[in-house]
Order: sequence, then C-alpha cells, then structure tokens
Amino acid sequence: MEDKLVYIADDEVNICNIIKSFLVKEGYNVETFNDGQSILDAFNKKPADLLVIDVMMPKIDGFSLCRKVREKSSVPIIIVSAKDTETDMIAGLTLGGDDYLTKPFSPMELIARIKTIFRRIDLDQKLSENTEIFNIGDLTIDINGKEVTLEEKSLGFTAMEFSLFYFLAKNKNKAVSRSVLLDKIWGFGSEVETRAADDMIKRIRKKLIDCGSVLKIETIWGYGFRIVDKD
Repeated sequence: MEDKLVYIADDEVNICNIIKSFLVKEGYNVETFNDGQSILDAFNKKPADLLVIDVMMPKIDGFSLCRKVREKSSVPIIIVSAKDTETDMIAGLTLGGDDYLTKPFSPMELIARIKTIFRRIDLDQKLSENTEIFNIGDLTIDINGKEVTLEEKSLGFTAMEFSLFYFLAKNKNKAVSRSVLLDKIWGFGSEVETRAADDMIKRIRKKLIDCGSVLKIETIWGYGFRIVDKD
C-alpha cells in the first residue's frame, strides 16, 4: 500500500493526526488538511488515490467538496461526520461518497473500509486482464477504464458504483442478495452499509435513466437486486 496516497480533511487537528498515524503504520502515504478549500487545491494539483473528508469544515463543507471533486474525478471518497441521521448519510452518498462513517469511529474500522475499497479496485483490475470489454443491454463496460458507456457517452460512474454495477452485470438475470453485495463490494455489512447499498443502486438507476438506457435494475423486495438482460 506504500504507493497509495490518501488525503484526510477534518477541522479537528487531533483527529487528522490520529487517523494519519494509523494509516502511515499501514504503509499509506498521507497528507492532512483542516479545511475544504485546502484539500481541494491540493487534489487539483496532485490527485490522491482516496479521500477521507469530514462534513463540517470551514471554507468548503464536506458535501460541497464531494460534489466539486465528483465534477472531475471518480476517486474513492469516504465521508466522516458526527451527523448520524439517515438523511445525512443518504445526502453524502447521493453526492458521490463511496462510504459514510459516523463519529466517533475506530481508526481500525476506517482502515478496514479503506482496504476494502482498494481491494475491490485491485480485484477489478485483475479481472480486466482477461476481459477488457463487457456488453450488457445497450451498455458497454470498459473494465480497464472502469467506465460504462452508452453509444460512447460515459455514464460517469464512481469507482464503487462501477464495482457494484459490474458485479450485477456479471450475474445478469440472477437475483443478488444485499448481503452478497455488501460482502463483495464493501467487504462487510451493517445497518449503515445496507442503506448505502440501496442508495447506491438509486444513484446508478438515475444515471441509467439520465443517459436513456433501456437496461433496468429490478428490486427483489426483501432480498436484493437483479439486472435483467433479455438479449
């Protein structure tokens, strides 16, 4: 993991230092920031491999920061916040966050989630060595480029959205349970992750609708989801 660069933004210096110390011990390169504008400026100059951002920050809040980053990058983003309502979690995930942790949290839990995201990305890269292009319905999945397109126009999936969609696509016409998705995409499940998975499906569905794709993701009530490809 020594080649992975992680940016952390939190207006509480102690939190930044604690998280940094744990990540450095795991072999990550880490830079910390105490406001949203500083991390945005740094990211524009030198993109990181993953961002950990707090919601309540001066200059640019975490939600606005997430939205600005998503305008130009699909870099994995983990949002951390003392805001623990379902509305706040959904807001963060809808704006492009790949995961949402509520304070207080264990640094080891954060590390586990970071490793899960990188492991998912690495796994997708290994799979791409055998297959570069995957077609489903009217969509084309570029596994190497981590991109889903319709008539060469990108749907703008984030890294985690791509992983979830690709997993469903590989299992087309099969019902995939929430527990399997949580295990394969996030690495573990809990009450928060269940909502995160459902909301990520909503985000993917919106992108499918916005691009005019005929492909749909069905909800299997009380169980999970399924992509139906009649072709």
